[in-house]
Amino acid sequence: MPSSVVVGGGAVGTAIAQTLQLSGFTVSLIDPCDAQRPASWGNAGHIAIEQIAPLASFATLRGVPRRLVAAHGGLSLPLRALPQWLPFSVRFLLAARPGRAAAGKEALRQLLADAMAAWERYAVQLRQPGLVRADGHFIVWSHPAAAERGRRNWLEADCGQAYFREASADEYTQLRMLTVKPIAGAIRCVGSGQIADLDVFATAARAAFLAAGGAMIRSRAVRLAHEAGRVRVELASGRHLDADHVIVAAGVGSRPLLEQLGHRVPLIAERGYHVQFGAQRWPQTLPPIVFEEDATIVTRFQDVVRASSYLEFNRPMAPADPHKWDRIEAVTREWGLPLAPRVSTWVGSRPTFPDYLPAIGKSRIADNLYYAFGHQHLGLTLAPITAELMGEMIRGGGIADHLGPFDLARFD
Repeated sequence: MPSSVVVGGGAVGTAIAQTLQLSGFTVSLIDPCDAQRPASWGNAGHIAIEQIAPLASFATLRGVPRRLVAAHGGLSLPLRALPQWLPFSVRFLLAARPGRAAAGKEALRQLLADAMAAWERYAVQLRQPGLVRADGHFIVWSHPAAAERGRRNWLEADCGQAYFREASADEYTQLRMLTVKPIAGAIRCVGSGQIADLDVFATAARAAFLAAGGAMIRSRAVRLAHEAGRVRVELASGRHLDADHVIVAAGVGSRPLLEQLGHRVPLIAERGYHVQFGAQRWPQTLPPIVFEEDATIVTRFQDVVRASSYLEFNRPMAPADPHKWDRIEAVTREWGLPLAPRVSTWVGSRPTFPDYLPAIGKSRIADNLYYAFGHQHLGLTLAPITAELMGEMIRGGGIADHLGPFDLARFD
């Protein structure tokens, strides 16, 4: 029976481990189980199949000055992290050229086309039929000019398998009951979705993997030892793991492992923040709401409401900025949202490449090495489809043509 080691216990790594285990492989999943949860478990729970346009574009660049100076613009470039984000910014500019941006959009379009269906298949595997809610999401604005501009942009946008429509009269009524600010405009996405509860998902994903016979190793991979064209995984505990296939899916932690071997991995930690509140007064079935002017998304889970924001380009282990949590909470107060007191806060790193495309492929340096990381804001969205593609790649021994844009060789 072929053996596999998956490095990384986030949504992508856990889904890959489950897929391989159910395909007849003997799988070990390496997860350090840090107290600071990865972005997989700290995000907004949004299945964002509408985001087929990578953020590496001139449209994004035009919005940078406003987002940097606005009180709730959501973009942060700390001076202490200049050595991290300045080289990243140069590569971002190159990736934002129209030809590169168009190619990236087409690549993401193909990857996202089956993402929702892959989630539904994954939920069946996990025996969690209510895990995925395909109810879309709202975008709202408080200023008429911002509403007119935002509505036009989204209603005319190419969103792949999803699309936007005007909010109905009943939906406007429901939204206005949540806020003290006037709502100048609201639209609803049709086709996107959310995970009903990320804690339930995390528990179910790991339990299903173990129930299928998988092995969970509570340690950290510190090195990929390369010998005779193959790699083995060296753990912080001192243990060495040999396998027919080694799959690196460790988010921002993937960079040092692969750079040791000679791969170029221009990955940055694009850190996000969230604040959680009691959910007693928030409607149970209300889809996520994006407050676009304030770069904040609010999602109801089982027992909490989570408000998420920020693109902070920084070092992965830099101390959290508590002012960002206060600003997120200030947004919820300004809108007058019916939230119970704050119960918890979080900061985590989205693994992001300058072209805002993930890395999915097979190493050219070691015969048994594969990788799947760098999914930026789409890690949760793309976890099941990435796992299915990785399973096909390992079983078939080749790389599908449409995965070419995600090969790490694009940075050589």
